[in-house]
Amino acid sequence: MRLRNLLFLLMALLAAYVILIAVAELPPYGMPDNPVHNQVSERYITGALEDAGVLNMVTAIVLDYRAYDTMFETIVLFTAALAVVVTLKTAERKGGGK
Repeated sequence: MRLRNLLFLLMALLAAYVILIAVAELPPYGMPDNPVHNQVSERYITGALEDAGVLNMVTAIVLDYRAYDTMFETIVLFTAALAVVVTLKTAERKGGGK
């Protein structure tokens, strides 16, 4: 039992150490040379008309560049709502039959 607690403590300390090292390696917040400010946003802005054939840049990004992401998010939300409905129906049926 004592060995198991010691092992858990060691694993927690190791995880905390890894997290602290990972956070220390992050780029400073708000710097213009951060990886978030790369050429991807520039390509979206300049190439939306040619790539998607639409005049609205938001529509191009949502429907052309991020269509699969949007579709799978919709599937996940639908599945979660369906699971809630099935769970509530099952609980209602069990409670009503008593």
